Amino acid sequence: MKEEQNKSTLSKIWLKDIFFITIGIFSAAFGLESFLLPNRFIDGGVTGISLLITETSNLPLYVLIILVNIPFLILGLRLIGRSFAFKATSAILGLALTLALIEFPEITQDKLLVAVFGGFFLGAGIGLSIRGGGVLDGTEVLAIYLSKRFGPKIGDIIIIINVIIFLAAAYMLSIEAALYSMLT
Repeated sequence: MKEEQNKSTLSKIWLKDIFFITIGIFSAAFGLESFLLPNRFIDGGVTGISLLITETSNLPLYVLIILVNIPFLILGLRLIGRSFAFKATSAILGLALTLALIEFPEITQDKLLVAVFGGFFLGAGIGLSIRGGGVLDGTEVLAIYLSKRFGPKIGDIIIIINVIIFLAAAYMLSIEAALYSMLT
């Protein structure tokens, strides 16, 4: 009897996690395709690196999302565990598939609205995926590792990584694009 209750509880937890990750994937994909990509805005982290490479090459975002995250997924497997690595891999593959297969409409070209709402939907997607036990961006895994290894706070590490990405965006795209991207 108790074993059946445990299985039922685990099933409910996994369903809840799948729900949050799925909603997170669609929210992030909507933010990327409806706001950021058409207006050449980027984000921080692995997503920002992937967006920056997409803007300066002919490689599609959905391919880069997977490729750039691979080392972080391996690190997550070693550092955090199998369940996390499975959920993170599933979330990242789900985001890549959604970006490859679903076309979301461009909502606006107003730069302030793009920064605010693109950031909102992408941030909500990342947060919902984290709530489901996964990630859509491997930068968090690197920040956890560096924090455990060297001591700085996770948030401080993410800020440093993002500053480097936005400086690269200012150089490669434009200062204006980098500033609006920082708002995102």
